[in-house]
Amino acid sequence: MFWCVLLLSGLGLICAEEPFSHNDHNERVIGGSDAEHGIWKWQISLQYGSDDWYSHICGGTIVSSYIVMTAAHCILSMDPSQYRVVTGEYNMLQDDGSEQYSPVTQIYVHPYWNGYLGNGNDIALLRLAVPVYHNGFVAIAELPPPNQMLPQDFTCYITGWGYYDNMGSSPTILQVSPINIVEHSVCSRPDWWGSLALKTMVCAGGDGVISGCQGDSGGPLSCFTDGAWRVHGVVSYGPAGWCNQVTKPTVFTRVSSFIDWINSVRS
Repeated sequence: MFWCVLLLSGLGLICAEEPFSHNDHNERVIGGSDAEHGIWKWQISLQYGSDDWYSHICGGTIVSSYIVMTAAHCILSMDPSQYRVVTGEYNMLQDDGSEQYSPVTQIYVHPYWNGYLGNGNDIALLRLAVPVYHNGFVAIAELPPPNQMLPQDFTCYITGWGYYDNMGSSPTILQVSPINIVEHSVCSRPDWWGSLALKTMVCAGGDGVISGCQGDSGGPLSCFTDGAWRVHGVVSYGPAGWCNQVTKPTVFTRVSSFIDWINSVRS
């Protein structure tokens, strides 16, 4: 599951793609490298299917022992029984001994999400049937204070199992890459994302080298701020076709804009 943004004669048309086949269970960040096992402990794999077979569709973040955060466009059905969350995941094709599996019991999509990525509010929370526990490979993410915005070129990290090139190549191990913030005054320029970049979003990348791609949606943008690693973004959208385009950075839902709503659900 990802996003697509089609640029037509300078006009932006955004749509959320249907999930493609995840039979290989293996996608990753463009420009990334294999993450060290057990470093990005708040990263989760959101999987869709049934008791007989589940497939990775999106990333996400642990925000409490019972709640994970992902993108609203990752929610294909409001039936919780069709999802499971895997924490401590690393290599999709093997049992790493660190995984914890939990069914989903309740889905909370932001009340202002309307299915159109350009309007923002691309955020959802899932309640787990089984709480996560600290086994050395999982942790609850720290979040930023309300409305915090990061400066131009501040270095954060994107993680996920999304495509690692524009040809759709798909390895199995969690990927990580540094990615620099593009502040709103730049990202909202007409030759960047223009009016599609809202202040409730955070842009990062746009150098034509590093980006999120299909399969990374819902995953975290992790930044070291105020003395701790904090999740500042939720992967939301990017350009269709070639994910790592110059002046078309990966766009994340800005977590700091939704702290009150997150706290109202996880309290």
